[in-house]
Amino acid sequence: MKTKSTTLILFVFVCFLGYSQNMQEGFTYLETGKYQKAESYFESVLVDYPKNKTAKLCYGRAVGLNGNAGRAISIFTSLLKEYPNDFEIKLNYAEGLLWIEKYKEAKDYYETLVLENSQSFPALLGYANALSNLKVYGEALEYVNKALIASPGNKNALISKKYIHLGYANQYVQTQDYEKALSLLKENLSFFQDDKETLINIANVHLVTNNLEKAKETYLDMTKKDNVSALNGLALVSHLNDKDRNALKLSKEALTTIQDTNDDTLIAQTKERYAQALIWNKKYKEAKTLIDDLYIKYPNENWVLSLLATLNIYKGNFKESLANYNSILKNDSLSFDGNLGKANAQKASGLYDDAYDAANKTLAIFKNQKDAISFIKTLDKQFTPFVETKTAYSSDNGNNEAFTFLTNVTFSLSTKLKINGIYSYRDSKNTVTNNEAKANNILFGASYLLRPKIEIKTNVGITDINAKTNDYTQFLTDIALSLKPFKLQTLDIGFKRDWQDFNADLLSREIVQNTLYANYNVGTNFNLGWYTQYNYTSQNDDNEKHLIFTSLYYNIFDKPLLKAGLNYQYITFKDQVPTIYFSPEQFNVVEVFVELLKNQKGRWFYNLNAATGFQFIEEQDKQGTYRFQGKLGYTFSDRFVANLYGLHSNIASTTATGFTFTEIGFRLRWDLFDGPIFKE
Repeated sequence: MKTKSTTLILFVFVCFLGYSQNMQEGFTYLETGKYQKAESYFESVLVDYPKNKTAKLCYGRAVGLNGNAGRAISIFTSLLKEYPNDFEIKLNYAEGLLWIEKYKEAKDYYETLVLENSQSFPALLGYANALSNLKVYGEALEYVNKALIASPGNKNALISKKYIHLGYANQYVQTQDYEKALSLLKENLSFFQDDKETLINIANVHLVTNNLEKAKETYLDMTKKDNVSALNGLALVSHLNDKDRNALKLSKEALTTIQDTNDDTLIAQTKERYAQALIWNKKYKEAKTLIDDLYIKYPNENWVLSLLATLNIYKGNFKESLANYNSILKNDSLSFDGNLGKANAQKASGLYDDAYDAANKTLAIFKNQKDAISFIKTLDKQFTPFVETKTAYSSDNGNNEAFTFLTNVTFSLSTKLKINGIYSYRDSKNTVTNNEAKANNILFGASYLLRPKIEIKTNVGITDINAKTNDYTQFLTDIALSLKPFKLQTLDIGFKRDWQDFNADLLSREIVQNTLYANYNVGTNFNLGWYTQYNYTSQNDDNEKHLIFTSLYYNIFDKPLLKAGLNYQYITFKDQVPTIYFSPEQFNVVEVFVELLKNQKGRWFYNLNAATGFQFIEEQDKQGTYRFQGKLGYTFSDRFVANLYGLHSNIASTTATGFTFTEIGFRLRWDLFDGPIFKE
């Protein structure tokens, strides 16, 4: 927030050696802001009276206030040579330094004037303005208060005090001293009731502190002075409250209201908010049309480029978004939106080192900026070493029970390389046959980001099985290549070696599975998604299995996520061995499902999924199916999260028809450190 440097007319000309009455018209032009007329008027006076000091001084002021500050300084400098001890000329020269933004020189010069006359209102106020522009707000506030003692209630001094408060409050926001910031801003309202700029800054403090209700109240107070700006602010609050439809409604209302205004800045701000609201609501075609129109009217303006960059981020066009942010930085290398926006685009593109650099550059420019700090914290979370454990109990109607424990420790050695270790234990038994088997598994793995859209992952290890009728050790592996071949698409291709471990009987038989698999997911910008999985498995009992699973789904809402869809699964085995494990020649399942997911904000998170349909097992009659699964979790701190989960289903699996299966479990995740070890 920049403090206004120009002090409006500070002088009342009362006695000018007989010329004051003749020049009253010119004084009036100066006092009423008609600087072009004032310049012409005093120029004509000087034609007749070229030596008149007052006319020269007023002419210099008119020239400076009319936009030619450099020429005004020359005029004042010339006058000072002729009248070196004239305090009035010194004051005008000092103010001229403010006009040309030489704030350090102005501050030093005003300092001498205050020493010369400590009661001079123009000197005190000018000194305060110079200090304010140098962001020395504490001292600036001291001198503007002295100016108000010299001239109580002076409007120009109160205006300067308002802007000093705005700048000072912004400094406190940067150091996260929000109470002091609010105190200064609220003091502004004591002498400028319902001041728009002050209310906007108060609302921004509440937004920074995530006090959305207070921000809403502040914008509602603003409706008295500026309903359009208030609606724009309320739309942002609705978005932050995950009420994007209401945000669009409010933004449309603001857009309708600006038809009655000629304020170009407010019109641009309102159209900017409306474009954002369209993007938040995934109305990308309408948003693109509006942004294209804005670009024609405001070519290469950073705020329009920022809208285009945001649209590309939402649509998954990360390369184009990065180009937009680079264009912003070409216009202004110190742009906050450009630097932090670029960091976001780089993160989304998998350019993590570059994202760190851009975010740190943002913080170097904008000290303690909360959004930049939050971005780095989120990025750090992605690479912070963690341990995750799962404990579960499962049972089915075939009298099988199992207790499972798994722990996984993962370390990121860089933004590209991760290593991990996994230990799992499974105790399976049948309560009727008393057959029991225990499995201990140890795996070590690594993943490496070869390129931003190509990652290789591998886990290798051994399993040690101790069954009632058989003990053995087997080699385990899972190697996969993760790709992002096109926008909003992911493809995993891999090989996995494991064993049939569903129950104790299967573990005892030492049935090893070698599986080639591919998982492909396609997203869209119109809420439709399609996931497909294919597995080919060969077993050491000479059997083979093909599995195809595909799911077509639609995202109904985003916050919380509500989606519904249709699932289809097909399984076929080369050989049918129903007495050993479920191995139909043909097995089909068709089901509809609905899923509710909430994990965007807050301490609590949950996931509920329900499905129903039919299964077709070889030539048998169709059978109804159901599946319920859910998760409820709580974030205890930034480093510790826990959740309970459960699953119940009657879809056929590794046993015969009429199968039902239930599992309940408990998961914990704990970050081992406050951040990545490679940043230490």
